[in-house]
Amino acid sequence: MRFMIIVKASADSETGRMPSTGLLEAMGKYNEELVNAGVMLAGEGLHPSAKGVRIRFSGKNRTVIDGPFAETKELIAGFWLIQVKSREEAIEWVKRAPMEEGDEIEIRQVFEAEDFGAEFTPELREQEDRLRERMAAGSA
Repeated sequence: MRFMIIVKASADSETGRMPSTGLLEAMGKYNEELVNAGVMLAGEGLHPSAKGVRIRFSGKNRTVIDGPFAETKELIAGFWLIQVKSREEAIEWVKRAPMEEGDEIEIRQVFEAEDFGAEFTPELREQEDRLRERMAAGSA
């Protein structure tokens, strides 16, 4: 099972304040534990929403909205993508994350092909498999 571990933004992350050396060291150690356990697939921090944009879709219209965005509690500051055996295992890993007082993390399971049912036809599955192979190989 794959899970997206979503680190919620804070007032500090939205101002662009970088973590302390101590927190960066702790995060590096935690990431190393995830890699050594074979569960980490990806993980990154994100720039503040002031450097981002949103694109709103309405029929054929596309509206680009520049950041920053008002609702800090709804924003994402970073993420991990992990593969573990259960939701409970994901929770146990996240409980060990070196976070600061008041930080919040959301855990969301990633859909797997079998979750889509009959609508995900053999042809669509084949296409998805080909795309994943190309991504893994690093080719466009």
